Amino acid sequence: MFDLDKWQEIFNTIKKHPLRTLLTAFGVFWGIFMLVLLLAAGKGLENGVNQNFSNMAKNTMWVWNGKTTMPYKGMKPGRRILLKNDDYEYLKNEVPELLYVAPSVNLNGEYTIVYKNIAGTFKVEGTVPEINNVRPMTFPDGRFLNQFDVDEKRKVAVIGSRVRDLLFGEENPIGKYFQIRGVYFEVVGSYEVENVGSSGRDDSEKIFIPLSTLQNTFNQDYITSFAITPKDGYDPLEVEKKVKVYLAAKYLISPLDKNAIGGWNSGKETKKITGLFIGVNAFIWGVGIMTIIAGIVGVSNIMLIIVKERTKEIGIRKALGATPFSIITLIIQESIFITALAGYFGLLAGVLLVEFFKDMMKGMDTKNSYFSNPDIDFNVAIIATLILIVSGALAGLIPAIKAANINPIEALRAD
Repeated sequence: MFDLDKWQEIFNTIKKHPLRTLLTAFGVFWGIFMLVLLLAAGKGLENGVNQNFSNMAKNTMWVWNGKTTMPYKGMKPGRRILLKNDDYEYLKNEVPELLYVAPSVNLNGEYTIVYKNIAGTFKVEGTVPEINNVRPMTFPDGRFLNQFDVDEKRKVAVIGSRVRDLLFGEENPIGKYFQIRGVYFEVVGSYEVENVGSSGRDDSEKIFIPLSTLQNTFNQDYITSFAITPKDGYDPLEVEKKVKVYLAAKYLISPLDKNAIGGWNSGKETKKITGLFIGVNAFIWGVGIMTIIAGIVGVSNIMLIIVKERTKEIGIRKALGATPFSIITLIIQESIFITALAGYFGLLAGVLLVEFFKDMMKGMDTKNSYFSNPDIDFNVAIIATLILIVSGALAGLIPAIKAANINPIEALRAD
């Protein structure tokens, strides 16, 4: 129920000591303000890191060939493991946990890519259409490889953006022919990979051709790596383990030999990143809460001083029949008002500053940055508001109890 007299008393107390109230409220203001900025910075860092992983499907893994480092079942160490096409067929057809399997092989040896009188050195990779599901690409010109290209061993190529710029310049590359080791390939598409971080240069300088074409034309009948995406609901780490167990059994590799079959699993990296940001957010909340507590302690101390200054007044109230509950609610109400008002302005200032930085960053290129789109969600505002209310009540609780326990006779004797 609204009590006008209580609010008049609160405002009269604030008017008597405006500077003291302002300095006390600033501690709460600063705590909420810093909490908002730190949470926004943490979210911006998380967005930036996730953005750099957004160019690949979630729970993606790579498995590649290597060399054995220990003997096993009569086989000597130092063997180079050459994966085969039937491994691809087995994984695609016999492992139900896999959603996409994309084999790849890089063209070996020294060679240059020639278009008219322009030559350059670029990576050439034979692969299948599913690679675009594992590591999505965009195609400003043309298309990506399709299954007909693979089945018919067509001499077609999809080139990276840097290959397009260096070989063709302003010329539209679609339908043009260039040479790889003296063999002509038709350009059917050019691609771009966004948000690739440090690997962006390598990807933009790559040329994709059908796996079957590379193996048949350049006499490379093996596979160097598999890009794999498991189906939803399957643990990517367990799927990677199953794939490696199959390959180890087929090629007589010791279960202890970690170098014969290499691997990289984004699921493992995702867990690390998730754990990292849980720790970062916990640290941010810890720092913010401690800063707020420092402000609340200031409010509590000021309320104790206010209670001491108003000892005689409180004694008169109790002598006239005021209940301890009414005394407690008066002190707590004043404490909540100061902390809530200061915290609201701290929250508002923090949100406005975050929005200002967001507007500034709109004109910046944050595509490959590890900091992007700092933001504060609605839940944070709700939590901060609850913290303010609870903190205000706690700040006034001890002074309120002390005020409620004042003996009216002793209070009337106080100076």
